[in-house]
Amino acid sequence: MKKLAKDILALVGGKENINNVFHCVTRLRFKLKDESIAKTEELKDLDGVVTVMKSGGQYQVVIGNHVPDVYATLLKVGNISATEGQDAGGEKEKVGPLSAFIDMISGVFTPVLGVLAATGMIKGVAALILALHWVSSTSGTYNLLNYAGDGLFTFLPIFLGYTAMKKFGGTPFVGMALAAALCHPSLSTLSSGKALYTLFSGSLFESQIHVTFLGIPVILMTYTSSVIPIIVASYFTAKLENGLKKVIPDVVKTFVVPFLTIMIMVPLTFLVIGPISTWAGQLLGAATIWLYHLSPAVAGILIGGLWQVFVMFGLQWGLIPIAMNNLATLKYDPILATSVMVCFSQIGAVLAVMLRTKNKGLKALTIPAFISGIFGVTEPAIYGVTLPLKKPFIMSCIGGAVGGGIIGALGGKLWMLGGLGVFVIPAFIKPGSGLDLAFWSSIIALVASFIIGFILTFAFGFKDKEEKTTKAVQPNESRVLEVKSPLNGKTIPLTAVKDAAFSSEAMGKGIAIEPSEGKVYSPVNGIVTTLFKTRHAIGITSEDGAEILIHVGMDTVELDGKYFEARVNQGDVVKAGDLLVEFDMEKIKEAGYEVVTPVIITNTPDYLDVIPAQNSKISIHDTALTVLV
Repeated sequence: MKKLAKDILALVGGKENINNVFHCVTRLRFKLKDESIAKTEELKDLDGVVTVMKSGGQYQVVIGNHVPDVYATLLKVGNISATEGQDAGGEKEKVGPLSAFIDMISGVFTPVLGVLAATGMIKGVAALILALHWVSSTSGTYNLLNYAGDGLFTFLPIFLGYTAMKKFGGTPFVGMALAAALCHPSLSTLSSGKALYTLFSGSLFESQIHVTFLGIPVILMTYTSSVIPIIVASYFTAKLENGLKKVIPDVVKTFVVPFLTIMIMVPLTFLVIGPISTWAGQLLGAATIWLYHLSPAVAGILIGGLWQVFVMFGLQWGLIPIAMNNLATLKYDPILATSVMVCFSQIGAVLAVMLRTKNKGLKALTIPAFISGIFGVTEPAIYGVTLPLKKPFIMSCIGGAVGGGIIGALGGKLWMLGGLGVFVIPAFIKPGSGLDLAFWSSIIALVASFIIGFILTFAFGFKDKEEKTTKAVQPNESRVLEVKSPLNGKTIPLTAVKDAAFSSEAMGKGIAIEPSEGKVYSPVNGIVTTLFKTRHAIGITSEDGAEILIHVGMDTVELDGKYFEARVNQGDVVKAGDLLVEFDMEKIKEAGYEVVTPVIITNTPDYLDVIPAQNSKISIHDTALTVLV
């Protein structure tokens, strides 16, 4: 696990190239400063990495079920703080409106989806045992399970207040305090009794007014289980809070900023943001249901057939808030219901590949992919098996379309946001009702999707992968590569560098040099494969395949290229001793930055060892690193 995390960190360009990183069910989701630096093809070839995707302004490394462990290890070896999607500074990437929306939605919902799915599964179990008449609706067993499952969704705004404020750059607990006010249990008593008067009479927005705030009418609404109001309110709350931080004196900022923020935003949310957002959510829910009812079967075919494509490009995030809004406003959702059985079409195709392939490596991949798919995690199946073979992926999409069409035609609905795979089945049970046709639609769709994915893949086949053979390396074939020093100066052990990404050797083994002049020379014959636009770092691949990163100074990326001049371009062929970069040491130091320069072999795992020079002084004619092949 540690080696995988180190390799991923190195291949995405190291800690300095990461704005932030978080994870979902199967993926590490990076926001990189420069995606061109990341070595995508090498990442894809790593054992433990399923594939790499770029979508929604994110650089996504698909790991599989054990992504939380890889994520935790990555944070540790890279000395990275757990931002969970909050922007961590750095240069903002320019993305389109759709990418920005997907990035925002994923940042708000990803941290809570796991526990939301888990509690949905608990609620589904409660609905199932009630439908099977194993318990009564008044029993303590049923009610306690129902509370365990329903509690999070009832107070969902509080959880989203936390994640939304993190995403928008505010204080999470301020967002929670705002959401708690919206969910206060005493709010229902304010709307009892005779109304003072009615606003918007005769319109779609007709509202009875029971209370006022400083003489301004308050439109009371139910915000428990809601989604849109707290997200919109958190956005404006974060803006207000950050604005107040700029003007409130530091000595009282700790309590005055949250005091003013909550004091202003709670009334503003009740008066304006909450009602408008609620009406927008209701209109959105009504619109999706209207489109769905034009032809439920056709909608199911399209969503079920295209769902895996949506997931590949991160577009499913556009439907998740709609589904959650439907659950909050309508108490059910038919949209996501049409997509959830596609995983069984995928594992049907995987089973067919398992039975037909003669490639031992591919057959070994199908077993864990099949098991993961049963529980709804299909990335190993998609990226490891069906997509590379092409036809099986197409057949699985056809099976997903059939399953989605069946659920749409038979009126299947999700009554809660449950788990994935087999765990989603109880979510089709309407609370308090029996196992009706809408529920059985999920079972019929499951079986049909699996059978169609299997039969089509087995019948139409695929081009089997050829077995790869590798020549064993004999002991007498070992050799040594020498990497010259790119600078004149004094050597320092890499472990003594004041940057954990380098000192931990997470990016590779090497040496550090305190330069005596502001010139960087090529240490090998090779190609300039990476030249940072800030010119503070340069990557060279030698003729022998050694990948060398020369990083001038610590945190000098913040200078944005000031005091650096490149003498080569990315893609140039260079010889050992060629001048690569010049930099003004004195001005860099005056700006408060060190000029100690790590020189590392970023593909260290490809070699037996990397041995740094032991002499304290070094010149460009001396060997800095000895690489054992």
